[in-house]
Amino acid sequence: MTNDMVMKQVTLAHAKAELSALLDRVEAGETVVITRRHRVVAEVRPAGPRRRSKPRPFGLCRNEFRVPDDFDDPLPDALLDAFDGR
Repeated sequence: MTNDMVMKQVTLAHAKAELSALLDRVEAGETVVITRRHRVVAEVRPAGPRRRSKPRPFGLCRNEFRVPDDFDDPLPDALLDAFDGR
């Protein structure tokens, strides 16, 4: 862990009693370390990036894949029978 990272260390008993307050701190960007019998057992940190506020640009994956010409063709009878367990 880097020195510039804000971190709070708490016992398991404290974490159980103050979970909501600890999650408020995590939500604000802090990492909380939980210990049991003086041993670190868990780190609770903020989740990854939040959802985008604006939609992805149209055509983002242009030319990345190609839909085959027969994509909408009916499936062969043998394959349909396999799906039905025949």
